[in-house]
Amino acid sequence: MTAILGCIIFLLVIYTIRHYLFTLNRLFGRQRQPYLDIEQASWPQVVVCVAAHNEERVIADALNALLEVDYPRDKLVIMPMNDRSTDGTRGIIDRIAAAHPDRFMLFHRSAGRPGKAAALRDATEKIQAEIIIVFDADYLPARGLIKQLVAPFFDPEVGAIMGRVVPINAGANLLTRLLDLERAGGYQVDQAARMNLGLVPQYGGTVGGVRRCALEEIGGWNIDMLAEDTDVTFRLLQNGWKTVYQNRSECYEEVPEVWPVRIRQISRWSRGHNQVMGCNLTGLLKNNRISLRERIDGALLLCVFIMPPLLLVGWTLTVIQFFMTSHQWLFGWLALSGMVAYGAFGTNAAFFEIAAATYLDGNRNRIRLLPLNIFGFLVSLFSITRAAISQILDLIRKRELIWHKTERFRVASAALIHESIPVAESAEINSPVKVSAKSS
Repeated sequence: MTAILGCIIFLLVIYTIRHYLFTLNRLFGRQRQPYLDIEQASWPQVVVCVAAHNEERVIADALNALLEVDYPRDKLVIMPMNDRSTDGTRGIIDRIAAAHPDRFMLFHRSAGRPGKAAALRDATEKIQAEIIIVFDADYLPARGLIKQLVAPFFDPEVGAIMGRVVPINAGANLLTRLLDLERAGGYQVDQAARMNLGLVPQYGGTVGGVRRCALEEIGGWNIDMLAEDTDVTFRLLQNGWKTVYQNRSECYEEVPEVWPVRIRQISRWSRGHNQVMGCNLTGLLKNNRISLRERIDGALLLCVFIMPPLLLVGWTLTVIQFFMTSHQWLFGWLALSGMVAYGAFGTNAAFFEIAAATYLDGNRNRIRLLPLNIFGFLVSLFSITRAAISQILDLIRKRELIWHKTERFRVASAALIHESIPVAESAEINSPVKVSAKSS
């Protein structure tokens, strides 16, 4: 028991130092944005995949925003991935595509294995372009985003790119405001610092892109993974490819507006991330082709979702040591002091990231909500722990992990705007536009 508690406290100290290091780097260190100056270039052929499963509330907004991006029209094809939708998603996609028949490559998937990774695998087989950008249906890209996401691929070592996610509905209620703070800390500080320090930025499958040849080299999308983006990050890393994070390349998402949806979302993230950890941790640590600092940071990133359960175990063991081992009263006091110190400095480290992010964003009024993040922290702590326990039980019982989509809350659906768009008689909306890798 003493050895287990000592290991937990050691890990907590490591993660605490990591949080503070990342925050200090963002505040005072050298910043890397190596690809943002590329504005004029021979832009490659790009396919933008928009994952959509029952997304009638949001899909029209995403497609209309992509039609307005600043990228050569003849080099950009939009591919809505309608994955087994049972609502009006397909009709909305078809109407918008019919109005712009030269801009879309349609992909309607009515059968097959459920899940985003499976849909991406099937869609990728129809793509010949070298660069694949992936969005979720609730994401709204800024006009210059596509060029910013494509620019890093001029570097032949880059296999994946990730942009910054910013909540578009942050003002909806208290939960969305807290999630806005959390996103700011995670991207403005955590991801950007890993990019600055040459560590392991994480590709996210919501506002990011992959190089098709790199994806093929690592075996494509793994349909057995809930967190297909994290899985791609680490398989690319172990095969010598780099992932780039562009902090100024913003895309706007809809975050959960009610706590049950938030709990299901973070539980799914936890299960998916831990699944990737089980498949990649050992191979990553043994891979001598990767620098030591990348292996250490990658291991810490892989293990981030097992820390909440370990923290709860640490609290429990601390109480047991303090009250039930009278012959070891000194260690009981030391253990209690260590866990109290972590509460003061360790938990505060994550909040320090959030406070730094609000300062860097120039929106300091948001910091007034910082004390309320304690509640969000506790909800996440218990939700992730419950998900970990459930995942272990599913593993023992050999149950398959199931993908669940996040509920949308957008009320004023842009889909209604397009109800009156006439379907062009000559538009073959069920036939995909052929995309060539060759530039014209």
